[in-house]
Amino acid sequence: MILIIDFGSQFNQLIARRVRENEIYCQVEPAGIDIERIKALNPEGIILSGGPSSIYEDDSPKVDTEIFNLNVPILGICYGMQFMVNALGGSIERSDKREYGFADLTIKDHAPLFTGLEKSTQVWMSHGDSTNRLPAGFTVTASTKNTEIAAMADNKNHFYGLQFHPEVEHTLGGFEMLKNFLFNVCHCEKSWTMSSFVTGAVEQIKEAVGDKKVIMGLSGGVDSSVAALLIHRAIGKNLYCIFVDNGLLRNNERTNLEKSLTTHLDMNIRFVDARRLFLDQLAGVEDPEKKRKIIGNLFIDVFEDEAKKIDGAEFLGQGTLYPDIIESKSAFGGPTSIIKSHHNVGGLPEKMKLKLVEPLQFLFKDEVRKLGLELGLNENLVWRQPFPGPGLAIRIMGAVSEKRLSILKAADTLLLEEIRAAGLYRKLWQSFAVLLPIKSVGVMGDKRTYDSCIAIRAVTSKDAMTADWARLPHELLATVSNRIINEVDGVNRVVFDITSKPPGTIEWE
Repeated sequence: MILIIDFGSQFNQLIARRVRENEIYCQVEPAGIDIERIKALNPEGIILSGGPSSIYEDDSPKVDTEIFNLNVPILGICYGMQFMVNALGGSIERSDKREYGFADLTIKDHAPLFTGLEKSTQVWMSHGDSTNRLPAGFTVTASTKNTEIAAMADNKNHFYGLQFHPEVEHTLGGFEMLKNFLFNVCHCEKSWTMSSFVTGAVEQIKEAVGDKKVIMGLSGGVDSSVAALLIHRAIGKNLYCIFVDNGLLRNNERTNLEKSLTTHLDMNIRFVDARRLFLDQLAGVEDPEKKRKIIGNLFIDVFEDEAKKIDGAEFLGQGTLYPDIIESKSAFGGPTSIIKSHHNVGGLPEKMKLKLVEPLQFLFKDEVRKLGLELGLNENLVWRQPFPGPGLAIRIMGAVSEKRLSILKAADTLLLEEIRAAGLYRKLWQSFAVLLPIKSVGVMGDKRTYDSCIAIRAVTSKDAMTADWARLPHELLATVSNRIINEVDGVNRVVFDITSKPPGTIEWE
C-alpha cells in the first residue's frame, strides 16, 4: 500500500485517485499521524502532498521526520517537496510572488521518475516558496524557466521531490511520473480493484450498522443510487430510501425518477412532497452559502421526521463524494482550505440525531460510475450527469421564486434536449443552464423587451477536481440560444460560460 500524507492540498485525494488507477491500495492520513501508526501500516511508499502553507509559518503542517529513517521511498509534491528539503538540511527561499499555471519542464535526468518522457514536457505549477539549496545527496533532475529546482532526487535513499503537481490533468506526463514512482521505485504490485472495494465496503457497513436500520436520501442521481445499492447489499431491507421532492428539481424529475427507481432498484422507497417547505424557507434569500445551509438543514429535518416513523432507524446514508468533502472541509483532519460548503457536508446540524454512513466519501465520480456498473446499476442511471444536491437553487443567481424556477427549468430542459440530440450528453461532464440576476434590453417582434439572461455552462472533466469549458459547436449554441429565447417566456439573452476550473468552480454558486 501507499501512504499519502495530507498537507492540505486541494488535490491530495486526486493523488490517491491516480494511485488507485494503477490498482494499488492507498490511504490518506493527516500530517499529525503518529510514527508508530505509520510503521504499523507498513507502506511500500510515502507521498507527501502539496498544501497552501509555507514551511516558515508557525502553524505549517509537519509530519514526524522519522519517516526519513524508515527505509521507505518518499515522493514530495510541491509543499511536500519543500518540507522534505527543509527537514533534510536544505533551504527554502521565501517568495513574494506565486507561480501559478502552466510551465515548460526541461528534464535533466530521466531515471527513475521521468523514464519514458520526452526531454521537455508541460507541467502545472502552484507554489510561492521555492528550493534554493538542496539537501546533501540530492541532485536537480528537472527545471523550468522560473524554477531552477523543479525536481530533485536522492537515488541512494529513494527520496524524490517535484515542485509541480503531477496528479493534475494539466501536467501531461504526470500519470507516467507517478506510475514510475509506484512501480520503478516502490516496486508495488497491482491488487486494488472495484470488486475488492465492494467486498471491503460491504463488510465495513455491516460492522458499523449491524442489525440497525439506515434511512437514505435518494435523489435518483448516480451518487445516491450507487451508495444505496452498496448499503442495500450490506443490510438488505433494513435500508429505507426517501426521495424528497424539494421543488428545486428539473422538469418531470420526480415522475421520471419514480419510474426508474421502482423499476431498477428493489428497495424500500418512499416519496415525500416538501416543495412548499423548501420554497418558503428560501424566499428572499440571495446568499449562496445561506441557500446551501437552509437546504442542508431542511433535508436533515425531513430525514429525521421520516426516521421517527421507522423503528430502529439510527443511521443516515449519503452519497457524498470526495469533491464534496474536499471543497467543504479537510477530509482527513489536515489543513485544507474551505472553498464552499455542500448540502450533504456543510449543511449538517451540529447535533444531528442520525449517525452517518457515507461509503463513497473517498471516491471520485468516474470511480463511482465504475462501482455502479460493478453493482449492476442500470446504465441510464450510471451515466447521468451530476446534479447538485441543492438543486436549481444554486443555479438561480439571487433569490429563488416559483417564477424564476419556471424560467430556469424550461431553459435547462431545452438545453439538455439539444445536447442529447447532438450526441454530446455522455461526452460532457455537466451541461446546464444558469439564471442570472440581471435583465437586459432586447427587441422582439418590433417591441422593446427587458427580460432575464440565461448562461449556458458545459464542461469536460474526469473527476470534478479540475474541469475545462467544453468547446460546443457554434451551430449547437445558436440553436440552443434561438430555442430558449423563442420558447422560454421571460428570457431575451443567452450567454456561454468559458471559465475553466480552476480558477472557477463548475457550479456558479
